[in-house]
Amino acid sequence: MRIILYTGKGGVGKTSVAAATAVRCAELGYRTIILSTDAAHSLADSFDIAIGKEPIELAPKLWGQEIDVLYQMDKYWGTVQAYFRSILQWRGVDELIADEVSVLPGMEELASLLQIVYLAESKKYDVIIVDCAPTGETLKLLSLPEVARWYLTHIFPAERMAMRLASPFMRNFTDIPMPDDQVFETIKELIQQLDRMHKLLSDTKTSSVRIVLNPEKMVIRESQRTFTYINLYGFACDLIVSNRVLSDSVTDIYFAALKEAQARYGQLITESFTPVPIFQVPFLDQEVVGLAMLQRVATILYGAQDPSRVFYEGQPQEIVKNGAGYLLKMNLPFASKEDVHLTRAGDELAISVGNFRRNTILPRALAALTVQKAKMEEGKLVVSFA
Repeated sequence: MRIILYTGKGGVGKTSVAAATAVRCAELGYRTIILSTDAAHSLADSFDIAIGKEPIELAPKLWGQEIDVLYQMDKYWGTVQAYFRSILQWRGVDELIADEVSVLPGMEELASLLQIVYLAESKKYDVIIVDCAPTGETLKLLSLPEVARWYLTHIFPAERMAMRLASPFMRNFTDIPMPDDQVFETIKELIQQLDRMHKLLSDTKTSSVRIVLNPEKMVIRESQRTFTYINLYGFACDLIVSNRVLSDSVTDIYFAALKEAQARYGQLITESFTPVPIFQVPFLDQEVVGLAMLQRVATILYGAQDPSRVFYEGQPQEIVKNGAGYLLKMNLPFASKEDVHLTRAGDELAISVGNFRRNTILPRALAALTVQKAKMEEGKLVVSFA
């Protein structure tokens, strides 16, 4: 089984690329499902077919689903949300506002992503393709299970027992709503589900994240940040898709400046994501809507290759704790220390090795620190932050 998540900034054509991939996988004989976890679904528009909250068949061996966020929230968070809502209302917060703010940040995206676990465990599909919400923040949320697992092991049992003992006495002094066993059971079940999801998506032989971008400065910077967090949290990125690239056949003088800018930013894309493969999709003369156009995009993008294969194995960079600081390790085979030059500008680190250049966006933990030293170690550049 393969799980492929497509992410990227809003408006880059991520849904079209994900849908085209799903179409090609189904044509190759894989039982394929594509689901959208974006609250503003556009999957149905891409296929030009009505798609609902349950999987429906779109073509032979191809199914589609647009996640119902309200349903998923009620399923995984409903009991806890009801308790939070009662606390807020007890404090005099308006019922409608209490209902809105009782949802913790990120819970909607996480509840949607939990559907991946259900589909994977159903054994009904060979390939699961996910059109993620258009933000790299979703990937940060996937690190929550590591914290949640510690909480569930060390704090949760004591907290639950303390509440059980205190509740009878508290009711004699206050009418504040007290959590019952059902609230604690819901939290426990949710954390266990998140843990299963994290294990599934961090299995690099099963799951990959693919970034879709356009050759534009703001889009590339956000994609760099997403790429950093993919590596930071131990997920695998096996492909970058540069979409809406003007082809050489476009010679109109009106597009000359845009072509020049795209060529410049194309070089930046190479510097930012190498050695991960970068595939291109040209700016097409028709809107990508319907099966025929999705098949056309798939042919351009993958040629004769199987889209479900792992295009790149390993992590180009990793960040590890080192005493009070951190180490950034980056694969630079065949380079010597004398060849390497570092340039730092805010949260951006540029590495030059001869004619090769690599740009990376530092996570917040490193952006606030100073580069202490750099060295080559077994084909890796190791940068110390302190």
